[in-house]
Amino acid sequence: MFSKTIIHTFHQHPTPFYFYDLAVLRETLQRIKAESERYGFHVHYALKANANDPVLAAVKEFGLGADCVSGNEVKRAIESGFKPGQIVFAGVGKSDAEIRYALSKNISCFNCESLQEMEVINELASSEGITARIALRINPNVNANTHKYITTGLEENKFGINLWELEQVVNRLGELKNLQLTGLHFHIGSQIMDLSSFKSLCLRVNEIQGWFVSRKIKIENINVGGGLGVDYHEPDTNRYPDFAAYFKLFKEFLELRPGQQVHFELGRAVVAQCGSLISKVLYIKKGVNTSFVILDAGMTELIRPALYQSYHRIENISKPETPVNTGVNGGFKYDVVGPICESSDCFGKAVSLPETLRGDLIAIRTAGAYGEVMASEYNLRDKVKAIYSEQP
Repeated sequence: MFSKTIIHTFHQHPTPFYFYDLAVLRETLQRIKAESERYGFHVHYALKANANDPVLAAVKEFGLGADCVSGNEVKRAIESGFKPGQIVFAGVGKSDAEIRYALSKNISCFNCESLQEMEVINELASSEGITARIALRINPNVNANTHKYITTGLEENKFGINLWELEQVVNRLGELKNLQLTGLHFHIGSQIMDLSSFKSLCLRVNEIQGWFVSRKIKIENINVGGGLGVDYHEPDTNRYPDFAAYFKLFKEFLELRPGQQVHFELGRAVVAQCGSLISKVLYIKKGVNTSFVILDAGMTELIRPALYQSYHRIENISKPETPVNTGVNGGFKYDVVGPICESSDCFGKAVSLPETLRGDLIAIRTAGAYGEVMASEYNLRDKVKAIYSEQP
């Protein structure tokens, strides 16, 4: 829910825009910090979820590291004040230029996803006369039970080194003199609500660890990725994921060797609930079988519903105290759509709202992750802007 003061503020800004509640973000970070430090775990924030400066400033304030999947994300992390020793570089397709840049900054670790990538990093590190620290991203073949587009831990996915490749990879690693193996990396997917998927990951990691131990290969760090989901349906009731249960599960089921450290890379769970996309109703259009609420925001501002068929709670915040009509005709139900010239430009079908009129403000909730960062200028749209609950 938004206060009347905040809604009044919204009217002072041209729509559409993203609104970030930094108090919600800080409370989320405080909970992550408290529960992860209980077990001595290390958490890195996945910049791909949201790389806005005020967001990164808050993340850094609470001592999280940075998980990056592009050279520009590594650069943004460094420019935002993250120490190189806090930065890990993942991603299935790192370019030579990106690798060289990360090497020049002496980042903590490259998460390597293939043998050929290892060979390229070794060659580039050798040309600079330095040693690159790497972790092997291993595909554990664990089902995350999430949308097929955001699962990453199955053999059919493009990510990671498959289990049947390990022998060849480790044998070749012994010949790559400018690489130092420091860890193993796993990531099974995103928006995972069933914690049993993480238990399955722990059990598989234990098996894989045994494989390395049997070959007397010492592993310093275990990176179990991220993927913890958030409640898109009830963002006010369940504003914060159950970080206590999440971290406790890894403490209970992950079998560590002496001196090993555990790393996480959370993104969505950190920032999703602090952000909303605020839009204005342009038109109400009567259709044959439905009525359309046509917004001035579209898939250019928030592509997730079009790309993943994902759900976001949609609220008419111009009428926060008006109950949704549930009368004899089924109430006011609308297809909420944007202005983009694509039929997929739809935020929700048969959405129950109070009677909605031109000029009403609409909030699309839980949009702090993978919203603004994925925005585009398709149809030559202006790039969406952001406002904050407080000036950073």
